[in-house]
Amino acid sequence: MNTLDKIYIAGHRGLVGSAIMRRLQQDGYSNIIARTSAELDLRRQADVEAFFAQEQPEYVFLAAAKVGGIHANNTYRADFLLDNLQIQNNIIQSAFRTGIKKLLFLGSSCIYPKFAPQPMTEDALLTGVLEPTNEPYAIAKIAGIKLCEAMRDQYGFNAVSCMPTNLYGPHDNFDLENSHVLPALIRKFHEAKVSGSPTVMLWGTGSARREFLHADDAAGAMVFLMNNYDERQFVNIGTGCDISIRELAELMKEIVGFEGELVWDSTKPDGTPRKLLDVSRLHNLGWQHSIDLRSGIQHAYEWFVQHEASATTSA
Repeated sequence: MNTLDKIYIAGHRGLVGSAIMRRLQQDGYSNIIARTSAELDLRRQADVEAFFAQEQPEYVFLAAAKVGGIHANNTYRADFLLDNLQIQNNIIQSAFRTGIKKLLFLGSSCIYPKFAPQPMTEDALLTGVLEPTNEPYAIAKIAGIKLCEAMRDQYGFNAVSCMPTNLYGPHDNFDLENSHVLPALIRKFHEAKVSGSPTVMLWGTGSARREFLHADDAAGAMVFLMNNYDERQFVNIGTGCDISIRELAELMKEIVGFEGELVWDSTKPDGTPRKLLDVSRLHNLGWQHSIDLRSGIQHAYEWFVQHEASATTSA
């Protein structure tokens, strides 16, 4: 990409899309286009086709998706499958038809089998059953990967895919009903601290292990891939290190300054026992993360306090 190339970020207000926009602007890219969901409903094929025909972007970051944690994925199963299929199909097809130079599709590490060997390499895809609680979302993302591969195979369309691990940072979703584990913990511990609660109740046993990558690091990797990678094989994006949810909760407790006790509700699901990505392919391409977990959580918590805390604690 050149700094004057026309770049469309689908999902620019979300966790990943906003990070991509910050990174591009930081790197001097000045011809970035975006639309809010109110301005452009990506589920409507005709509207997406009209947008691409009018704007004619040269590069596309497909970061738009319906996302959420275990509860949201398991409750709104049809919505997660249908909305994500519509969004990604409409964008990929319209991007191809208008002749863009390159598209980067963002998947999710939940595409891998529930009991995939750890750390998970890219070739573990479709080698076992998925985690049931987020199966619809995972199937949609797998379909996106396969569509990019098929468009490349049949038409020579330069669509590449990346699979980020669990992401966090500014503009995350901190809703306790629909968020992922790390932002949910930020809000839970902050509200408990402010209210003087003696305990924080947490789902599961705390034994599940997860890998976390700051969104700014993820954006850096995605811009790197857009500029340096043109292969059919999708690429894992992560740190290559994981932590138990119990350890994460203790770290969060320390950073937020909550002085009460942790209570674990073992009747609630842990989800996949472990999700750690093998990131050797990405490392071999020449990219590694730079934000350590403690610093990243501190940054995310400070952003939450500044932008979200007053609204969420009064809800």
